[in-house]
Amino acid sequence: MSCPDCNRGSILEGTPTGSVAPVNGVNAYFASGASSQVESTSKDFAVVLLTDAFGLALVNNKLLADKIAKDLACDVWVPDLFNGCIFLVHYSVAWILNFAFPSTASQPILSPDGMEAQLLPDRAGPWPLWDQIRLYTRIIGSLGVIFRSRPSVVVPRTAEFIKTVREQNKYKKIGGVGATPPGPQKSPENKGVSHPSILSEALISSMDVPTAWACAEQDSAFSPQLRLKAEAIFAARKDKDDFVPYEFKDYKGTAHGFACRPNLAYEDVKAGFEGSLEQTVGWFGKTLAD
Repeated sequence: MSCPDCNRGSILEGTPTGSVAPVNGVNAYFASGASSQVESTSKDFAVVLLTDAFGLALVNNKLLADKIAKDLACDVWVPDLFNGCIFLVHYSVAWILNFAFPSTASQPILSPDGMEAQLLPDRAGPWPLWDQIRLYTRIIGSLGVIFRSRPSVVVPRTAEFIKTVREQNKYKKIGGVGATPPGPQKSPENKGVSHPSILSEALISSMDVPTAWACAEQDSAFSPQLRLKAEAIFAARKDKDDFVPYEFKDYKGTAHGFACRPNLAYEDVKAGFEGSLEQTVGWFGKTLAD
């Protein structure tokens, strides 16, 4: 059993050790692999961490970059793909919600300083209808931000960022981890998908690079049917010219977002978070470093 305060554990502890600087007009967090004590046979690859909707404001994304940089002894970049926009945190909710529920209307879903209103499920299980209503009402209040960060804007920005850091730092390979950008999957040489979003069979079929999937047991953005179809798409390429290495791992008791903002009060979520991070490091270690 858990108490209500267990729903406030999605902010990871720690202080980021990297720095934020502009890269071709896009602010990015940079975690250097140069200070890592891990011996590496190659420094000619890097990892780009694609954040969830909370972006750079969520300290977890910076801490994850620090951890990956340390374990792989490589540079890790976290671009602000939403250009300062933060979904569902700094938003203007419809006036009717402010009028009807003044005590809760201004609460963010996830505050960079702690959980203020946990409306998103943080583990597998029932999702209260009232929380769903409150969540989708806030989404309505964020439509302007969502429009400014639509796929036709974010996908080119992602590709251009990866191109820039590759050219400026002479990286031979780049791996992308985190959220799935809702567009052509051509830029990184390698992927770790731990936060699927806006996926379709066509988009999955377009993935033609080695890809590791860290899958939640319950994911509103990646249904069980689509998850099975995704693995089938990769498996169907076996012994064909378009085959690429892949792996799928399922983490029991977890829900969408467990790999980037886990509620560590739950043992299964904690195990899933740690397992997905270990999977990411292991995957890049054997596919990027070769």
